Amino acid sequence: MQMMAFFYMYEIYFRVLISALLGLVIGFDRTHKNKPAGVKTYTFVTLASALITIISIESVVQYGHLHDRTMMDPMRLTAQIVSGLGFLGAGLIMKAGFEVKGLTSAAMILFAGGVGIGIGAGFYGIVLFTVVIAFVFVRIGSWIERREHDRLEADRCEMDDQDHADHSN
Repeated sequence: MQMMAFFYMYEIYFRVLISALLGLVIGFDRTHKNKPAGVKTYTFVTLASALITIISIESVVQYGHLHDRTMMDPMRLTAQIVSGLGFLGAGLIMKAGFEVKGLTSAAMILFAGGVGIGIGAGFYGIVLFTVVIAFVFVRIGSWIERREHDRLEADRCEMDDQDHADHSN
C-alpha cells in the first residue's frame, strides 16, 4: 500500500520517466536501422509531448477555478503538439526523382508524439500495448516487404536471363 501512495504522490514524474524510456526504445529502433532521426530525437519528442500534456492538464486543475467564468480545455495545448509533429515530420521527408524517403521516420515522429501525449495524460496501459503492437506489426511488415522485394528481384533476374538467352540465339 505504501508503494501505491508513493506512486500517486509522484505520478507526474513517473509519466515523464516512462515517456523518456519509451522514446529511447523507439529511437533505438530507428538508430539501429541507420535512420536520420534517432535516440535523441525520439526521446525529445516523447518527453516534450508528455510534458506539454501534463502542463495542459495540470493548468486546468491549478488555474481553472480562479474566476467564475473561466473555462479551460485540458487538451488545448496537447492539440498543438500534433501541428508541431507535422512540421518535424515534413522535415524528414525527402524526394529524389520518383523515390520518396523518410515517410516511416515522419510517421514514427507522429507515433512518438502520441506515445508522449498518452503517457502524459496517464494512459499507461493502452500506450504500452500500442507500442508493443506497433513493434510486432512493423516486424511483420518488414518481413513481408523483404519477401516481396526478393520475389520481384528473382523475377527481374529471370527476365534478364531470358533476354540474354534470346539475344544469344
